[in-house]
Order: sequence, then structure tokens, then C-alpha cells
Amino acid sequence: MYYVKKCAECGSANLFVNREKGEIICKDCGLVIEDRMVEFGQEWREFEDSGGEKRRRTGAPMTYTQFDQGLGTEVGQKADLFQLQSKDRNKFFRLRKWQYRISTAIERNLKLALAELKRVSSYLKLPKMVEEEAAMIYTQAVQRGLVRGRSMESVVAGALYAACRRHEVPRTLDELSEASSIEKKEIGRTYRFVTRELGITILPSNPADYIARFASSLKLAAETQSKAVEILEKAQKEELTSGRGPTGIAAAALYVAALMHGEKRTQREVADVAGVTEVTIRNRYKELLEKLNLEKELKKKQKLLKR
Repeated sequence: MYYVKKCAECGSANLFVNREKGEIICKDCGLVIEDRMVEFGQEWREFEDSGGEKRRRTGAPMTYTQFDQGLGTEVGQKADLFQLQSKDRNKFFRLRKWQYRISTAIERNLKLALAELKRVSSYLKLPKMVEEEAAMIYTQAVQRGLVRGRSMESVVAGALYAACRRHEVPRTLDELSEASSIEKKEIGRTYRFVTRELGITILPSNPADYIARFASSLKLAAETQSKAVEILEKAQKEELTSGRGPTGIAAAALYVAALMHGEKRTQREVADVAGVTEVTIRNRYKELLEKLNLEKELKKKQKLLKR
């Protein structure tokens, strides 16, 4: 649908619409009335492989998970090149080699780093939005020269941890350390440095975000999860969560809720799932019982379960 009905120069309504070039031209005086015409028609979709690429008007979307954001081109694919004759094949292989040689240091770094980022992200089963965010953070870090003097793997792990925190996807430093084979302290140090230099604001972790994952690993019922979240909400009102590790207090709340609903799990089991020590579970458990007056409720629930 187009709203241009007459030529602004001669007033003629004898217009020609060139859909291929996106232009509207006056046939009488030759004035180009519109040169950036938008096609409002339906996008082509293909349900078979044949002829689909020819009918598409757009390419793949831009993504930070590729070093050129998906906009670059590559000289031939190796599978296609082997189908050529030897003379042409050698020529294209030389072109591919020179294309790699003339790429910048940042591009070469991104090629390796983004491959590592995808590997770690796949290992941790992170959503696509987190992977995209982490790739953007790493790209900005490389462009600002923050990777120099640090291992590529530690910056990748730091970027992934920052992306997880921003999207409230609960992953601990221990899990990232296991996936990337980098020490937990090094990941934390790099994460703080990158977020500070790039001006990334990240809110403290909410212990409630970890409840679903821990409960799933411990095979606890939905009622137990709901009770654990309720305990955490009370703890936040009493300011018991400030200054304490979110995983430790989340695990302790889940441990208390499990005892209340008769789903007995040992402190060792809960500690292994949460990635904390039994001492941490024990200390947080005692704090929750004392400060929230849960001891009477716990005893009452346990008596009812015995009946």
C-alpha cells in the first residue's frame, strides 16, 4: 500500500512502481518520487529445500556469537572446493589462506574465544539469550583491550558469569570453574574487573533463584520448594540474607523445608548439590531457626508426620 498518488513536480498521476529497486518514478517528467520504498508484502516461506534460498529477501539475523556478527563472507567452503579441478582448487585455497592472514588480531581472538564460549555455554546448558549477552560482553572487553595480560578462558568465564547474573540464571562460580577448568578465584577476579571497566551494573543474586535447581537435584516435592521460598522471603525481611552467600542460605532454607515436609535429606547431600560445605549449611540452618522462630513450627510438623 503506497500513499503517493501524484508527482510533486508536475502533478501527474502517471506513476511507475519499480518493486525490485524500491522506487516510484513519474512517467511524464522522470522524477524519482520515492527511492526507499518498503515492501509490505508477505515474507516468503519455504517448506521444501528446493528454491527456498532464491525466494528469501533476508539473511540470517545478526549475532554476537560470531566474530563478524554474521555479516562477513568466507571464500568458499572446503566441501565445495574439493569438487573443483586442481588448478581452481589451489587458487581458492590460497585465497582462503590470505583471507585468514589479513584478518585483524581482534578477529582472530574472537574466533577462538567465541568457540570456547559456545562450548562452556553448552556444557552448562545456558539459554541462548545468556550466550548472546556473554558474547557481547566479551566483544566489548576485547575492543577495550581488557583481555590483554589475561587468559582468554578466564575472560570468557567471567563474561558468562556476568551474563548469568544479569539474566538471573543461577550458575555458581564452582560450576563455571568446572566447565572452563579455570580456578574459581581467577573467574571471580576477572568478572569484577570486566564489569567495573565496562560499567555493567549487576544486582546481588537472589537466593530464591537457586531453589528450583537444588530442589530438582534433590528430588523434592513442589510443596517443599514453596515452603523454602516462603522461608527465604521471611529471611530477607529480617535482613538475614545480606552479607551471606546466596547458595548457602538457599540450601539451608531448602533443608529446613524438607525436614518440615518429611523429606529427609542429609546436610551432606544438600551441601554437595549447592556446592558449599556442611558447616555453612549447619550455620545458616541454626540462624534461620533462631531468628525466624522456626523451631516450634519444625517440631510441630515433625510430630504430625510421625502420627
